[in-house]
Amino acid sequence: MINSNRKRNKILVVDDDERLLHMLRDMLSANGYEVLLAKDGAQAVTVARKEQPGLILMDILMPEMDGYTACSILKSDEKTKRIPLVMLTAVGYEMNKKLSEDLNADDYLEKPISVGILVDTVKRLMISAS
Repeated sequence: MINSNRKRNKILVVDDDERLLHMLRDMLSANGYEVLLAKDGAQAVTVARKEQPGLILMDILMPEMDGYTACSILKSDEKTKRIPLVMLTAVGYEMNKKLSEDLNADDYLEKPISVGILVDTVKRLMISAS
């Protein structure tokens, strides 16, 4: 039971913008979440497989491996496909939202993100996944 609660409380945040990465970490930590960080999609896949977080927040445009590729890998892997995944982007094109849905992302948020919307989205997805 303790491990299950820890997993639900753990969020992986993935973004190549270090300032935003730390801002999201601070927002989520202040709301009681344990936050794991990754700077690109490749790191995200590795961390998600190892740590099994309760939720993943992932930027779309990143070096090494973009968020779409990482989302596709994670959503097709038996070990990670049930982890709720939210795509984040500063570029709010309808095409980005549609592609995120096609890759089975669980939600899509545009930057800048308000603390209220972020926390509400996280709570809603983590509750529905449990």
